[in-house]
Amino acid sequence: MAMRGFDPRWKDLPDYILGITKAIWEDRDVAGLHHWYGERMLKRGSRGIVEGAQAVIDETNQSLAAAPDIQLLGEDVIWSGDDVDGFLSSHRVLELFEARDDEGRPTGKRIVERVIADCYCIADQITDEWLVYDQGSAARQLGFTPREMAAAEIAAEGGPGTARAPFTHRTDKAGPYTGRGNDDEWGLRYEELLRSVMRADFTAVAKTYDRAAHLVLPGGRTEHGAVEADRFWLGVRAAFPSAELVIEHRIGRGSDPLMPPRSAVRWSLIGRHEGKGMFGRPTGAEVHLRGASHAEWGPWGLRRDYVLFDEVHVWKQILLHQG
Repeated sequence: MAMRGFDPRWKDLPDYILGITKAIWEDRDVAGLHHWYGERMLKRGSRGIVEGAQAVIDETNQSLAAAPDIQLLGEDVIWSGDDVDGFLSSHRVLELFEARDDEGRPTGKRIVERVIADCYCIADQITDEWLVYDQGSAARQLGFTPREMAAAEIAAEGGPGTARAPFTHRTDKAGPYTGRGNDDEWGLRYEELLRSVMRADFTAVAKTYDRAAHLVLPGGRTEHGAVEADRFWLGVRAAFPSAELVIEHRIGRGSDPLMPPRSAVRWSLIGRHEGKGMFGRPTGAEVHLRGASHAEWGPWGLRRDYVLFDEVHVWKQILLHQG
């Protein structure tokens, strides 16, 4: 059934999101962003906010020049809303491209990097966007640690005194989307998992995860089982023991044809790097860790969990704090 206000060629919201992504990046209809993105839209990523369709076009041209062979493979679109008040699409994408050097020459290194993009869509346009990249995965495939990549970025920007400040809650801007998702039980289950582990109730991990759960974790890591999930969440919380968990958006979907029950939750940890964990010795740096999770549920619990956050973004905040 057609969506009101949208081009009739799109049969539903996932078709729209997957279709325009391919059109822009692989079919090279970058100019189509004048139609698909609002003139005053906000696009939030690790490096800051890009405002307006023209600025996004300019940024997209730069990205395509750096990776002309890029493919954006949509693994899933988890969504809420309707065609009257607008939709919120949480799109999990697998980016594949060959890395190039500063002069645009192929390096022979093939990069595979996941992204979760949350987009507010209304009347055939995107007017608000939140992006969470697994840049730590790309760093490792290029032969760097996330810390080394963050340090190189700071140096390329002239050092700590002139480096571009990473995006945080302090530099965010309010956009047109004010929704919080839906109250479907599958989104609520994942939110409760996050709230439990952040208050140090790690018994929730064994209660929630399938013993044979498939885990895709920051840095491009693939792990298996509830025991590995416990180690991961403990390492995150240990690094930021007093940071506040903020649930920014929550979607659950339990009845899509041919799909298991799923959830998409965008969340943040905001606080100080006060513990020894996955980001080394505590530094006291004020950090905004921006996370996004997609989960699939089965008869024995959470069976597939995709957790993304940008380790390079976190390290840049820590290194800038250290000067």
